[in-house]
Amino acid sequence: MSQNLPKIALFIDGANFYSTAKTVGFDVDYRKLLKEFGSYGQLIRAYYYTAMVEDQEYSSIRPLVDWLDYNGYTVVTKPTKEYVDGATGRRKFKGNMDVELTIDALAMADRADHIYLFSGDGDFRALVEALQRKGVRVSVVSSVQTQPAMAADELRRQADEFIDLNELSAKIGRPQNDRADRPDRLPRFVRGNAPEDEDVEP
Repeated sequence: MSQNLPKIALFIDGANFYSTAKTVGFDVDYRKLLKEFGSYGQLIRAYYYTAMVEDQEYSSIRPLVDWLDYNGYTVVTKPTKEYVDGATGRRKFKGNMDVELTIDALAMADRADHIYLFSGDGDFRALVEALQRKGVRVSVVSSVQTQPAMAADELRRQADEFIDLNELSAKIGRPQNDRADRPDRLPRFVRGNAPEDEDVEP
């Protein structure tokens, strides 16, 4: 029976997806997300991409990364790059995982029938097109029901299907009043709550 199900893979742009969910107004329950999308077909892999600040005694994103690692996700990380903003003189950190996600998605194209991309970043339009040329169906998960829209128009147009995150809130969301310290909820780091003299950019 499972042989007739489409083989699916999830690619989550961690910082972009978190920002979208927060703008829409709910916290993502990553256990529910895996269960929901796993019901769409034969889930062969779920990737989560995030940059991390190194050389800190405690990284607030580490509990989430560890939880995802042990609960069905393949987590891909790399160190952020530190720089000083010339205008403000403040320390900032920048980490972009687009290249890593793109390489992995293209490598998965021969094994997956359907890829779900959790990002609204227009830079991924070319990736979606390349996957489609290989015969893979691509759905983009983001939101346009915000001001401004979190999903780039060119990405939505290229995708085979666009799924607005608002429509998934009841299935993969955690109530806003559920504020317990749980590792499967993205912590302060990605929200930008770095030490007072630092800024974090996804």
